[in-house]
Amino acid sequence: MNSSKIDLSAKLLLNLAPWRNAPAWRIAFSGGLDSTVLLHLLAHLAKIESLPALSAIHVHHGLQAVADAWPAHCQSVCDALGVPLQVVCVQVQPGASLERAARDARYGAFVEAIQPNEVLLTAQHRDDQAETLMFRLMRGAGVRGLSGMPRRRPLGEGNLLRPLLDVTRVELEAYAAEHQLKWIEDPSNQDRQFSRNYLRHQVFPVLIERWPQAMATMARSATHLSEAQELLDELAQIDLASASTVSDFDWLGLPSLELAVLETLSAARQRNALSHWLEPLTRLPDSDHWSGWEDLRDATGDACPIWRLADGELHRAGGRIWWLSGSWMRTAPAPEKWPDPSLALVLPDNGVLTLAGQIPDGPLHIRYREGGEVMNLPGRGHRDLKRLLNENGLPPFSRGRLPLLFRGEQLLAVANLPGLNGCAMGDWNLHWQPPHEDQGLS
Repeated sequence: MNSSKIDLSAKLLLNLAPWRNAPAWRIAFSGGLDSTVLLHLLAHLAKIESLPALSAIHVHHGLQAVADAWPAHCQSVCDALGVPLQVVCVQVQPGASLERAARDARYGAFVEAIQPNEVLLTAQHRDDQAETLMFRLMRGAGVRGLSGMPRRRPLGEGNLLRPLLDVTRVELEAYAAEHQLKWIEDPSNQDRQFSRNYLRHQVFPVLIERWPQAMATMARSATHLSEAQELLDELAQIDLASASTVSDFDWLGLPSLELAVLETLSAARQRNALSHWLEPLTRLPDSDHWSGWEDLRDATGDACPIWRLADGELHRAGGRIWWLSGSWMRTAPAPEKWPDPSLALVLPDNGVLTLAGQIPDGPLHIRYREGGEVMNLPGRGHRDLKRLLNENGLPPFSRGRLPLLFRGEQLLAVANLPGLNGCAMGDWNLHWQPPHEDQGLS
């Protein structure tokens, strides 16, 4: 076995050592140079090492006529190496950035394909890392963006690994030449209207001519920034632990934080903690849009400010900030009849209602607040519903979705609110399970 194969094989095994017990390793196989080398290395290692089951997945974007021949090429390579191949065809959504749209479609296919605890291996290398750093620097990225591509990150129910990030493009080219590998040359890789291609063909040759170690030093900078991001994440976890106090309205099922705790932090620590908290919930705002946080934080006490973000809204109510998305963003639900109150009532787009105990006489139906509702309370007489909700401190954003139980025009109960949910007027209780949102993004 030649030295280059030994060196690359050793690096690969070392980088993949923590994942040797995964149920399967799946290789993202484009058919290009990088993934062809990765596939070849792993297929040969599997003959001498006890590795998880290997397979490859090729995503066909259908963006170029020439690409129609690529699945057949990938199949022939996999057949020769004895590696099963899955070909997935995707539809790339039109948008301002074809690169981003293709990437989104590709990773969407990977998420669908990956099974629990499986590992998807991609072939990005050190030069790709340097290009990523430069690309994000030109976009004004912060520490998280400039830390580059992580070696590992969650992907669907499994994990994505990049085991070649300490390998150069030159090393991969040498390996491919030595083993006479055949690979696809994507014509779009020469199209310099794409930012990464422009960096690769126009910018980096000039940099390397002046600083031959530019790729290595930039990749090293990405590693340093990754460590800095880890420290920022640890600080955010400390700050968020202090702000994640119990609320009387945790039953709403919405992520929330105590505002007073956040206000004790410096502005930079506030942004760091909120970025960490929001990152799994929404695409983060750029620096120009963080003024929305300041407006929400600094609004007068009786205001109900909203900070609108890409995938939801941040509301302030009751001394807390609340994250709303999904059905909470849609219009108020329509009234519903409750033909059999002994059974749970599924409210379209608004969770589930149950009546426990001695069910009041009917017919019963569910309505939502429109204004002017009055409730008759034992010992208190008729009380305006708005005042009652204010007394309970119910966050304003939830009031339009809170189910109200009526018999004819009589308001019998308000779900979940002590003293208003039926207990005060009889041996029964109206309970609402709000809609559950998958608060994380794929």
